[in-house]
Amino acid sequence: MYQPESYAIALAFMIITMLCWGSWANTLKLTPGYRFQLFYWDYVIGLFVGAVAWGLTLGSAGTVGLPFLADVAHASAHNILWAMVGGIDFNIANLLLVAAIDIAGLAVAFPIGIGLALIVGAVSSYLLAPKGNPLMLFGGVALVVAAIVCDAAAYRARESQKQATSLRGIVLSLVAGLLMGTFYPFVSRSMTGEGAPGPYAISFFFVLGVALCAIPFNYLLMRKPLDGKPPASMAGYAQAKPSWHLWGIVGGIIWCTGATLNFVASRTGVVGPAVSYSIGQGATMVTAAWGVFAWKEFATAPSKAKLLLFWMFVLFLLGLTLVALAPLY
Repeated sequence: MYQPESYAIALAFMIITMLCWGSWANTLKLTPGYRFQLFYWDYVIGLFVGAVAWGLTLGSAGTVGLPFLADVAHASAHNILWAMVGGIDFNIANLLLVAAIDIAGLAVAFPIGIGLALIVGAVSSYLLAPKGNPLMLFGGVALVVAAIVCDAAAYRARESQKQATSLRGIVLSLVAGLLMGTFYPFVSRSMTGEGAPGPYAISFFFVLGVALCAIPFNYLLMRKPLDGKPPASMAGYAQAKPSWHLWGIVGGIIWCTGATLNFVASRTGVVGPAVSYSIGQGATMVTAAWGVFAWKEFATAPSKAKLLLFWMFVLFLLGLTLVALAPLY
């Protein structure tokens, strides 16, 4: 399998992760009228396509470790279980966060969910594998959290009518954030120990955990939506436009590309999972950039919202720079 031999390449992988994790949701915007629960089935298919594609290409190249298929066959039940638990954890967190955004709005759910996930993920990953300058790492994380708060405040300032704070939305955001912050340590644990599988095989088992969890959990959310909308049925999935299915699969491939490259970067000796995860969570800045420059979400927003967005980008760039430099000092 291919493994970066320099920090520059590993950093490039982490930046690609940030771009992928911050861009995949654009595919959901390209399927107006398609319920997220139905979109999610295509998304999971895309995750599988992405995991297998990267495994058969980069995962089968190079001279480090075993080729992808041999690595999958060689993996122990212990390592497979940790990777699948990470996938289950992520799947539940992802679905709950989307429900929280629908209920409480982006301005409430996003800073609580993603901010908490970033803090929990960075701290827990660092405790498991303490690599990088801790002052620079956690100083950068603090700046990124501040940027997320500015992003949420900008969305709230843009809204002409403030949404009433929902206790259910806040609780869902907290649960989603805790779960989103703990999935990465499971993945990191699955790649440690003598004879542990490489990141490409782990990505495959991670996706397998997502799929096995999605079957009962996403179906439950179809029948009992947390956002108060009517139940969704598989008839709606069968009747969806072919282009909607395609965009769902593309969205899964994009997210899986980011995850796989992030897992690979975290295995580079100087990086470690805390730095890799933290830079990947810079996806929030990428998502905001799409909203501002591509979807023109703030074209008519008041000047206060635009000023908050300016500071969001400044804080994100400063925070991510500190995190990126942490392994070098």
